[in-house]
Amino acid sequence: MTESQVKTPWHIWLIGAFAVLFNSVGVFDFLMSMAQGAKYQASVGMTPDQIAHYQGMPSWMMAVWAVGVFGALLASILLLLRRKLAFPVFVISLAAFLISLLYTYVLTNGGVIMGQQMSITSAVIAGLLVFFSVYSRFMSARGLLR
Repeated sequence: MTESQVKTPWHIWLIGAFAVLFNSVGVFDFLMSMAQGAKYQASVGMTPDQIAHYQGMPSWMMAVWAVGVFGALLASILLLLRRKLAFPVFVISLAAFLISLLYTYVLTNGGVIMGQQMSITSAVIAGLLVFFSVYSRFMSARGLLR
């Protein structure tokens, strides 16, 4: 079979669509946090201390956050387009997310401020980014991404 004759398995569409939807939430959260700041963060239930933590982030951390969320969305779209580039872009997004965890839990007291719910949310995000990375690598190795 030539490359153009390889049938796309149903699970690429399912996982790709889920990845786009899931990672769109991160982009929306980032954009709303940048556009409306504390007003948006309060509207989603953040406490004053949590809002202060986010508002006090240095600009380099905002850049890391942007790379993480926009990278994840781009990688998700690349997966739907069946592009090999999805894997390295997912890995870059995962690296950015891990840097944000380092900032939150090691360099600041953000882990205490954000609470257990954020720890659970962070674990889910990390797990999904690892899954999307491994999945896109596996699909690439099988010749399903070009």
